[in-house]
Amino acid sequence: MSADVIEATPLLEVSDLRVSYRVGGGSRRPQMLHAVAGVSFTVGAGETVSIVGESGCGKSTIARAIVGLVAPTEGRIAYHGQDLAGLSKRKRRALGRDIQMVFQDPNASLNPRMTVHQAISEAWRAHPERAPEDWTREVERLLDRVGLRAGDRHRRPHEFSGGQRQRIVIARALAVQPRLLVLDEPVSALDVSIQAQILKLLAELQEESQMSYLLISHDLDVVAHVSDRVLSMYLGRVMETGESDLVMSDPQHPYTEALLSAAPDPEPWLHADHERVRLAGEMPSPLDPPSGCRLRTRCWLAQPICADEEPRMLPDATGRRAIACHVRSFEQPGVPPSQPVH
Repeated sequence: MSADVIEATPLLEVSDLRVSYRVGGGSRRPQMLHAVAGVSFTVGAGETVSIVGESGCGKSTIARAIVGLVAPTEGRIAYHGQDLAGLSKRKRRALGRDIQMVFQDPNASLNPRMTVHQAISEAWRAHPERAPEDWTREVERLLDRVGLRAGDRHRRPHEFSGGQRQRIVIARALAVQPRLLVLDEPVSALDVSIQAQILKLLAELQEESQMSYLLISHDLDVVAHVSDRVLSMYLGRVMETGESDLVMSDPQHPYTEALLSAAPDPEPWLHADHERVRLAGEMPSPLDPPSGCRLRTRCWLAQPICADEEPRMLPDATGRRAIACHVRSFEQPGVPPSQPVH
């Protein structure tokens, strides 16, 4: 995690992002699946922002929308203040140098027929910034940087372990010197010891180049150790957002509290009297989300207002965190709320 001061102008700004899919058809009446339903946040230079939540909450859809693999239905994604939706295909392609993605499964990310050299140098075919005579030297430099040998450039993906393949994927992403890495569960498919190595590598790379990271993860322990800020998502909406140390140590939204309570405890004997917080039932379908607060059908604190009105994202007095909850709102009676934070 970088300790440097974040730039005043965000590197990435996501505003009221909505992504919906039409499903059904034929004999079935088409319906709209609302994967992301009005999400806003920023990522500063040299900052790591993490998005956590249950499977199906929309966090990976956000990642894919940022890199252009999914088209937003509404909202704005801006890089250095420039709306990505307004860019031509040529300019959007050129922006691929600055925004790269590392996927969860390195096996699916690499062409099994390509050597490592071909996989990494392919980036320079799309973005011809390096002369072909320099490719070999640069590939070897990148492999050395991610902890592999120069001679590995002649080998193919099946000759490497899972952790080594993920290092190759990271080297390929670094080939065009990006400023933002979107990391979609980058270590979840790896053994615990290998996870630690990859996370250490990512931390070193960020310290060297001041890259920004948007981390999608369900591993709360990883998130707590590497993040500057955290967003807790449920059914397409952000429930809580704030500085990592605050959110992870003292969650205020019932959903974030339940997420952290469900995480494995490495020292259960020290917390034998601690009662776990559990959500009732299953997550509703994004085809027909509940009215008002989307968590209300599973929340032990739900009140009538939770069904009638969707809660606004409101910050605390310090501006270091914000939650969207009627029951635990930071808003004080008779005091106008300050501007929501992203």
